[in-house]
Amino acid sequence: MALTTIDPTVALVVIDLQKGVVSAHTDSPATAAVKQATDLATEFRRCGLPVVLVNVTGRAPGRTDTGGAGSGKGTALPAGWADLIDELDVQPTDHLITKRRRSAFHDTGLDTLLRDLGVTQVVLAGISTSSGVESTARSASDHGYHIVLSTDAMSDPDRDAHRHTIERVFPKLGETATTAEVIDMIEATR
Repeated sequence: MALTTIDPTVALVVIDLQKGVVSAHTDSPATAAVKQATDLATEFRRCGLPVVLVNVTGRAPGRTDTGGAGSGKGTALPAGWADLIDELDVQPTDHLITKRRRSAFHDTGLDTLLRDLGVTQVVLAGISTSSGVESTARSASDHGYHIVLSTDAMSDPDRDAHRHTIERVFPKLGETATTAEVIDMIEATR
């Protein structure tokens, strides 16, 4: 579904744009997604809207766990792995959330933070489309938020998984738009 409206209290939630994750995805779709996500963050800040930057420091252990960095199997993360990328230009007004699972809502204070800010709609961006972003979108839907998925501000190392999530999953969870469409609608409502 295409973008129809921006709620008065909308927040940007950027998933896993951190040094350890982004450095593993140096292809041009990831580079473009980082640029679009930073453009969204700049616009949200300019308009005084909440920016939530999420990093990940682990994930649930399980039978399908690969055992790599951040797997939760005792493997130490390299120094700086969870640090947000410099391009995000973290500001004092930004809200930082650290997750240990795929979804930014699971076992974090994200829902409480958004509710305290009066947020009714979230715009999602980040890496990886079929994992952290999709899991967060599903949780946002379960929590009752209106969801906008900025599809050019996200990337996935698996292009087929990215395409499947964008084309098949996201239309069931919320509205999809480009970064330019989101920015244009924010500017039109301010």
